[in-house]
Amino acid sequence: MAQLRITQKKGLIGLKQNQRDTLRSLGLKRINDVVVKEDRPEFRGMVHTVRHLVTVEEVD
Repeated sequence: MAQLRITQKKGLIGLKQNQRDTLRSLGLKRINDVVVKEDRPEFRGMVHTVRHLVTVEEVD
């Protein structure tokens, strides 16, 4: 199954609480943190919520 490499590109200062919680749920804590998650609808929705703060790449 395909996977997503999610990289945090911006900091948490000034964000809404739900965006902070979403980043924390993804496992991202600071700028340039990288996590690899399965390509599932739950993670796609979370990435959509914080799409202006992260970059996403598909990994095989």
